[in-house]
Amino acid sequence: MQHRRTDGAGHGGRTAFAFDRACLLHQPPPDHPESPERLRALHAHLQHEGLLAQVLPVEAREATDDDLHLCHTRAYLANVRKDIARGAPMLSTGDTHLSPHADLSARRAAGAAMAAVDAVLSGQARNAFAAVRPPGHHATLSRGMGFCLYNNVALAARHARRAWGVERILIVDWDVHHGNGTQDIFYDDPSVFFFSTHQAPWYPGTGWPDETGEGPARGTTMNCPFPAGAGRREILGAFRKKLLPAMDEFRPELVLISAGFDSREGDPLGLFRLRDEDFAELTKILMEIADRWSGGRLVSVLEGGYSLSGMPRAAAAHLRALLSGG
Repeated sequence: MQHRRTDGAGHGGRTAFAFDRACLLHQPPPDHPESPERLRALHAHLQHEGLLAQVLPVEAREATDDDLHLCHTRAYLANVRKDIARGAPMLSTGDTHLSPHADLSARRAAGAAMAAVDAVLSGQARNAFAAVRPPGHHATLSRGMGFCLYNNVALAARHARRAWGVERILIVDWDVHHGNGTQDIFYDDPSVFFFSTHQAPWYPGTGWPDETGEGPARGTTMNCPFPAGAGRREILGAFRKKLLPAMDEFRPELVLISAGFDSREGDPLGLFRLRDEDFAELTKILMEIADRWSGGRLVSVLEGGYSLSGMPRAAAAHLRALLSGG
């Protein structure tokens, strides 16, 4: 049964914030870049900057098997359970370290993203930021990889369609790594437009301009790969010159962001040169799209970002832009 979607009125311009302490439980090996310290550093910085006092807290939930089946096969979920039960150090489908609480943290991350969608589409908030881990955008229908178990932003999109009847969704991924899992899940789905800027050649080796979707979805995937050293000129240029015109035709009813801050200068896993103020500007461009076509409805989900000093600052700039209302 679908919920009734609001027209955006009644939210008072508030920004919702989804954070679940269970996302801290998954513990990869020591010195692994995707550690619980990422969220601890982010939360501490947002607290220090006074931003947490300005947001609407959202109670997260745990994604169920039925939720996860929106984007992942039953066989894959069974593989995850088996791998964790046997104490495997690594997911059998790819380069994702496991721990006893990996499944719980990943389910809470996905659930927080879906709860953020609910907060926005119910009219409680105008936009939302889900500060979660592990990240998700490399997880495909049947494979976890690249630190990811479940595809949080893809699950948020499918949840918006199933629970709220949203017919056209834009997913923008500005992580330094291409969101191959998100692309894979929606490659033949014309209801979702996937737009990505990313470093190339770089992990995972996908995301070339000729990857544009297939069947009825041809033209609803748009990849903008850039070489190491790219920054404001290239990435903001792609948003303005390619994404904005495409959205005049697609007209999304909801905007989702795979917000990876490893595209910030100084990140240990990327070689892009975006600055904190650039993330604020990218956010404002997407808010303009949301204001024009989506009643302002926008949900951002944390992906990468592995500098414990840089990622929190970039995310804070992003959150300030969301709070500004444009």
